[in-house]
Amino acid sequence: MGSRRDGGYVSAYLVRPVTRQLVANVLVVAGGGGGSWYGGGGAGGYRTGTAIIIPTTITVTIGAGGVGAVYSSIVATNGGDSAISGVGMATITSTGGGRGAANSGVGSNLGAGTGGSGGGGSGANVGFTSGGAGNTPSTSPSQGNNGGAGSSDNTTFTKGGGGGGAGAVGQTAPATTLAGAAGAGGIGSLYNSVYYAGGGGGYNDNATAGAAAGGSGGGGAGGLTTVGGTAGTANRGGGGGGGATTTGTNDSGAGGSGVVIIDAGQVASSTTGSPTLSGTVYTFTGSGTITF
Repeated sequence: MGSRRDGGYVSAYLVRPVTRQLVANVLVVAGGGGGSWYGGGGAGGYRTGTAIIIPTTITVTIGAGGVGAVYSSIVATNGGDSAISGVGMATITSTGGGRGAANSGVGSNLGAGTGGSGGGGSGANVGFTSGGAGNTPSTSPSQGNNGGAGSSDNTTFTKGGGGGGAGAVGQTAPATTLAGAAGAGGIGSLYNSVYYAGGGGGYNDNATAGAAAGGSGGGGAGGLTTVGGTAGTANRGGGGGGGATTTGTNDSGAGGSGVVIIDAGQVASSTTGSPTLSGTVYTFTGSGTITF
C-alpha cells in the first residue's frame, strides 16, 4: 500500500503487482487407437497453437497407444488422452484415437471407436463396416478426421477401412473387386518439419493386392494374409494397423503413444519426466511437469 498528501489530506492507494505471463507455442498429440480385426486404428487427437501461461508448474500428460487386437484373447482399445494443465491457464486436451472395428474374434461385432481421429471399419458384418467419427469431442480447429469404411463381398474378399489421421480421413476399402489394397490410413499433420498423428491401414485378406499403408505421421501399415498389422510409431500418435487371424500369428498393431511439445521462448526453472531440450523447446515423451 502507498500514500500521498493532497492539500493537507492523506489518501491511501493499493499497489497491485503485475502478473507476468508467457505465450508458449504448444503441440499436444494423444495416443493412437489400436488396430483390430480388420479396421485400422485412428490417430490420436492433434492440437497445436499458443497457450497463455502464468509462471507456475504445468502438468503434462502423455496418452498411451491403444492395444492392438489379438484374435483369441484381446480386444482393441482406444488410445489415451494427452493434455497440458496448470493454475491460471486453459487446459488443452487431445483425445485418444479410436480403435479399429472388429467382425470376429473376442471383440467380434465391435464398432469402430470414436476419438481424436476415428478407427477404420470392419470388412464384414454390415453393421460394423462404417468408420468411427473423428474430432470427438469437437474442437476448433478440428483435432482429427473420420475413419474409412471396410468392405466385403462375403465370399472372396474382406478388407478393413483405414483409420483417420490429423490431416485427412481414413480411406475406404474398395468395394467391388479382389484387386486393390484395403483402406490406407489418413495422413497426419506437419509440425516443425515432422509429421504426427497418421491413421493405421486396414487389413487385407487378398495376398496379391498389397498391404494398406499407414498414414504419414506414424500410422502402422495394415496386415496382409500371413503378415500382421504394424504398430503405430511411438510418440507420434499413429494408429495401429489392422490384422486378422484365428491362430494368434497375424495380430493387429498397437497404437503409438502421444507427445507434448512446449516452447515458451525461455528455459524452464525445473522439469520432471525427463523431457528433451533443444534451445527453448521441450519435448515430453512421457508424463511429467515443467515450471517457468
